[in-house]
Amino acid sequence: MSHIGYFVWNKTTDKGGSSCLRGDYLNLTYGQFADRIEACAAQLSHQGVTPGDVVAVMLPNRVEMLVVLMAIWRVRAVATPINPAFTAVEAGYQIEDSAAVLVINQDGAAPSQGLPTIAVTDISESLDDEWAPPVQPSGDELALIVYTSGSTGRPKGVMLTHANLDFMSKSTVSHFQLTAQDHCLLILPLFHVNAICVSFLTAMQTGGQLSIMGRFSPTQFFDVVSQVKPTFFSAVPTIYARLISHAAPDDSDTSSLRFAVCGAAPISKELLDRAEKRFGLIITEGYGLTEGTCASAGNPVEGVRKPGTVGPSMPGQQIAIMNASGEFVQTGEVGEVVIRGANVMRGYLGRPDETGRTIVDSWLHTGDVGWLDEDGYLTLVDRIKDMIIRGGENIYPKEIENALAAHDGVLEAAVIGAPDDVYGEVPVAYVVTYPDNAVTDYQLTEHLRGMLTKVKLPVAIYIVNALPRNPVGKIDKPGLRIRHQPETRTVR
Repeated sequence: MSHIGYFVWNKTTDKGGSSCLRGDYLNLTYGQFADRIEACAAQLSHQGVTPGDVVAVMLPNRVEMLVVLMAIWRVRAVATPINPAFTAVEAGYQIEDSAAVLVINQDGAAPSQGLPTIAVTDISESLDDEWAPPVQPSGDELALIVYTSGSTGRPKGVMLTHANLDFMSKSTVSHFQLTAQDHCLLILPLFHVNAICVSFLTAMQTGGQLSIMGRFSPTQFFDVVSQVKPTFFSAVPTIYARLISHAAPDDSDTSSLRFAVCGAAPISKELLDRAEKRFGLIITEGYGLTEGTCASAGNPVEGVRKPGTVGPSMPGQQIAIMNASGEFVQTGEVGEVVIRGANVMRGYLGRPDETGRTIVDSWLHTGDVGWLDEDGYLTLVDRIKDMIIRGGENIYPKEIENALAAHDGVLEAAVIGAPDDVYGEVPVAYVVTYPDNAVTDYQLTEHLRGMLTKVKLPVAIYIVNALPRNPVGKIDKPGLRIRHQPETRTVR
């Protein structure tokens, strides 16, 4: 199994002057990309980064983010990308939990937990002196630690190897029949494995082109597509909803687009149909988890597409349905979706027990409920876990509940997902305060602002006398969802 970092770096040297990456501030050929990677790798080495060390990267979508990522792999270190919108509390947890030795960020004001930092403006662009890169490692070494919130409320580091990334990018290239003539427009955030694998690494595997949008907006999307003429992009349902509701400029041209991918959250058949008609292209719906290195199922670009399903398994992977007893069920029967293949993560960083519960006999237990038809196409029914998907962002209620509980006036809290026309789901909180405590929903929202990213903030907080409970005394969240009224107040 090839080492993905060395493979991509060698590809950049092989392609020389061919167009490779472009962003808001920087355009690079493959040769220039290779030179930047080498310079940054030498810089990391001179900073004391050694094989196996973890480097935290807290940057927005920009070309330098990918230069840094490749440079980290070039020195056989491990990258952990951090959401640049994170608060100091959220970023600090990830930096500490991953045991990072260095932080690369926007500037000195960004969270660093006291570690050495390199600002994006200080990243080396050329080699000042010679350096000796480490020998090529095996594919089973760690490449990425991507954090995903857990049902316990503490984010978990998903450990992905170079072999995981190499397999996933090749599987994606095969599934979508990508070639060197393809050009991807990257619009999803690069702290997610989707953008890294489906957009960046697939483009590098084929020797194609990648254009990066720094901050998504419908107007900018149409402008960029007209200018750079990409052949495909990957997005989430919320983005498609925003695009079809936005009036495109008269001179916009989307004819270069061959297909698009929709993932991270279910998309309604109505929205899918409207988006396909709006752009005159194929939109393939897919499914996967960070623990499975992004994508495990997907409708094909060419061949049978079944709206309402997330397609068959991706090349080299197996998808099956299991009942509560751990037995495989028959075609058409509902159960837990389980996945097997070279895409399955090594495990959760520092959490062997949770890893053991999630990966059993090489099968990745997703916590999602679904069924397979006679052609192997997967239909998702529900989620076993309480995860809320807000516009493609995974939000776990427990993290919000823990943050609410940190307020002195809160006795207990329950967070559920409420339907939303734009985002699909949004978090809503129900809070019981201590007797005679006058805390308000506004005060609780202000309390949360310093602890949680804006996307995780409840759209409404209701102060109630008691929370519903089931016969064994646990909070009855299913009952709370049923009783919840859709007319929510927007949090100030």
